[in-house]
Amino acid sequence: MRILVIGATGTIGSAVAANLAVRHEVVAASRRGPLRVDMADTATIDTLFATAGTVDAVVCCAASGGLTPLSSGSDTAFWAGLDGKLVGQVNLVRRAAARVRDGGSVTLTSGRFTEPVPGSSLGYLVNAGLEAFVHAAATEMPRGIRLNTVSPGWVRETLLGLGMDPAGGTPVADIAQVYVDAVEGTAHGRTLPAGMP
Repeated sequence: MRILVIGATGTIGSAVAANLAVRHEVVAASRRGPLRVDMADTATIDTLFATAGTVDAVVCCAASGGLTPLSSGSDTAFWAGLDGKLVGQVNLVRRAAARVRDGGSVTLTSGRFTEPVPGSSLGYLVNAGLEAFVHAAATEMPRGIRLNTVSPGWVRETLLGLGMDPAGGTPVADIAQVYVDAVEGTAHGRTLPAGMP
């Protein structure tokens, strides 16, 4: 298969791209690099598909959002995660529906922690919305294209990089395998947990 991996230079995205590249052709895209895309900018999504052409699958590992306190900061700062992670991935699906071959797949990234932590309220809103979108939009995907989202929790390597206890994290290789299973499997309209205890 020819698979477009968005966010291919990040912790999860690079592991997903490397795993898929063993058996498939991977077209890597990221914010920085030869094939650029910004999930908050629909023009770059359009340019990405115009450049990449038709693919068998799209995997988006690029969407992220930091912890944002509910009562501090500006509205712009608070809502920043909404544009790239939720609206950006919805726009990606709308465009991918015309660019993915019959019977292909689109895999997005949601993700939440097992328990809320301070600053996670917007993340819960965005991810719950994305998961509901995937469940409903799966019924509208044309030509047998499958739509799923992967919900990773804490990544062990990220916790290590932050100087935190890695015990509550899942190795990135295990999380990447869930994305690969979404691409190569038969799941449709599902939120696939990865790293949830």
